[in-house]
Parts: sequence; C-alpha cells; structure tokens
Amino acid sequence: MERMIPPPFRQRIPYGPEPSQFYELWLPEGPLRGAILAIHGGLWLSRYELSHLNPICADLAAEGFVVANLEYRRVGNPGGGWPGSFEDVLTGFKAARSAFPDLPWKVLGHSAGGHLALLLGCASQAMEAVLALAPVSCMAWPPQSPLCQEAIADFLGGDQAEIPETYREACPSERASTVPRFLIHGTADDMVPVEMSRHFLSKRQADPGPVNLLEIAGADHFQLIDPASNAWHTIRAQATARQHH
Repeated sequence: MERMIPPPFRQRIPYGPEPSQFYELWLPEGPLRGAILAIHGGLWLSRYELSHLNPICADLAAEGFVVANLEYRRVGNPGGGWPGSFEDVLTGFKAARSAFPDLPWKVLGHSAGGHLALLLGCASQAMEAVLALAPVSCMAWPPQSPLCQEAIADFLGGDQAEIPETYREACPSERASTVPRFLIHGTADDMVPVEMSRHFLSKRQADPGPVNLLEIAGADHFQLIDPASNAWHTIRAQATARQHH
C-alpha cells in the first residue's frame, strides 16, 4: 500500500514579531500519532533557511506526525546569533506545543539545528526525546573542522580565547539533561566529524537522561535528511517510535 504524502505545509505561524520568527505546520491526512519540532541547520547563517527540511517534514507527516518546521533568527538577521537564535527556539517550541498540548513531542535537529535541539533538551523537559542528526555538539572541541570553528566563532561572536564563558554557556556537552537524547551521525561526514558526537557521548553518558549514539556507516552529512537514503529509513524509525521512560 502506498504511503500518503501530505500536501505542502498547511500554515505559516508566527511566534514573534521578527520576519524569521515563525514555524511552518505540516499536518497528517489521518490520525495523529505525535508531534515533532524540526530545527534546520546551515551554520546558523541567515542564507540557509528552513525549506531544505521540507522533504523530511512531508515524510514524517505521512507517518502520522504533526511537524512544526521552525525558522529562527540566524547570523545576519537582527538579533540572530547567540543567544537570540536559541531564545527563538525556546519561544517557538513553546508556541508550537501550546497548539497541540495533548500530543507527545519530540525535537529533531540537523547540524547547527542539532546543536539548538540538544540545548533545548537541557532547557525544557516538555518532550519525549531529542534526535540530533550530525549535531554541532561541542563548541570548544579541538579536532573540529575549520568550517565548524569559523561558523561557531561567527555564531558566538568571537574566538574561544576571547569569550570562554560564552563557549561554555552555549555548549550542549557542558549541560546535563533528564531528556533522552539520540545522536545519529554518518561516519563519512566531512562537515561535522563523527568524532564530535563520540566526544559528546563520553562527556554526557552519566546524565540523568540517557544518551545514545548511532553511527551510520558510510553516510555523509546530508544523507541524514534525505528521505531517499538508507540513513533516513533508520532515522525515521527512531523519530516515530514511542519512548518508554
């Protein structure tokens, strides 16, 4: 039987006064199984926006999930960067959840969006789990790629030597959480190295909320958000499974 792919997002819903403070709502055709907040990546830069997650939003909606694809102020937008981008994620999640308060929520983020998703899981317990796909999980981790280092400095407003406290404050690997977190990373990722997720796991494995890392052999950075990839089949199964605490 063919899966019913829903039409494009139903509504664009603002959660603040700025142009980038909105989410796009995807609704299933049939019964509702749950809800997912999707947070896109793109180095936290304003030139990368939420539409590249549309294929996975449609796929998750076809599985029976309400999906709120979140936009937020990024570097290049007034108020974007740290901490404005994260404040938007907090506000946007609260707004989306208030529209569907009776559904169990998960948070899914990719790359820079994975960073914001992991932080959200430390700041709020109003979710079943966080799924962080190839996340930038350690802001001050030495072996990160030059691309990551430059993007992090732009996002935080300086190098680690200049603003060490900001690096600690914005780093998911420095924060405990009671929320289950699932990191999923391709071993062939040349943008955000899989070693970063391994490092996060080693730092946070004693947290009250469980932390798991699933490595997908041979997958690159973008196969994790491609519904046609084998990697996405694995991620979809995790995203749509019920959590048992």
